[in-house]
Amino acid sequence: MDPRFGELTAVLKDYFDGLYNSDTKILAKVFHPEAHYYCATDGKLLHLDMGEYFPVVDKRPSPASKGEQRTDRIISIEFAGPVTALARVECSVRPRFFTDLLTFVKLDGRWQIVAKVFHYDLRE
Repeated sequence: MDPRFGELTAVLKDYFDGLYNSDTKILAKVFHPEAHYYCATDGKLLHLDMGEYFPVVDKRPSPASKGEQRTDRIISIEFAGPVTALARVECSVRPRFFTDLLTFVKLDGRWQIVAKVFHYDLRE
């Protein structure tokens, strides 16, 4: 098996843990400092950089603190060369259930998210 899958799976575990625990220290290891965050679910483009996104995560109660069941799931990982990848994943911060498209680059010897584009559905 391609060792890049294991490397990305480990980074995605940190991504899921950071979201579940609302821990931006973990997320800062996963996202490139210049990464961008996009969503158009509400019919208008939401675009944040990490300086805008991390305070949102810091302010919200973590799913862990509310005892929410984890729904983390890796749907697919595709490589577009030795240092570029796209992961499609699912997770939730209730009542939102997310499908995330995460674009990765490998810089300084580690995989980092440079763009997060996502859609969410509201569920009970």
